[in-house]
Amino acid sequence: MPEKSLIAIVDDDPSIREGMADLLQSMGFATATFTSAEEFLASDGFERTACLITDGRMAGMTGFELHQRLRASGQIVPTLLVTAFPEELDRQRALRDGMVCYLPKPFNEAEFLACLRAAITTDFQSNRR
Repeated sequence: MPEKSLIAIVDDDPSIREGMADLLQSMGFATATFTSAEEFLASDGFERTACLITDGRMAGMTGFELHQRLRASGQIVPTLLVTAFPEELDRQRALRDGMVCYLPKPFNEAEFLACLRAAITTDFQSNRR
C-alpha cells in the first residue's frame, strides 16, 4: 500500500459509516471513521489519508465545505461524496470542484468500488503534498 494508505470515512449516519468501513476492511484497506468534518480535521490520521469518503449533508461543516477547506489549504485528497439528497446541480458542483465521484445513497456497491479504485489509482495520488 502507498505511504498514505488510510481511507477516511466522514458521515454522521452510523450505519453508513460502519457499513462502508466493514466493506473496505474486508478488502484489506485501513479505515478511520469520523462523525463530522471537524472531527476528521482534528484527527492524527489526517496526513495519512489517501482517500476521503464524505457525506454531502452533515450538521456543522458539509462534505462540500470539507473538500473546499482541504483544497484551500493545499491538500489534494481524492474525495468521494455520498448523499441521501442527490441533486443534479450538486453533482455538477462536486465534479467541477474536483471530487472523484458523487454517489446517491443507497449506492451500488460495484459503482462505489469503481469510484474508490479511481480515487486511489489516478493522478490524484501524484499531486499529493
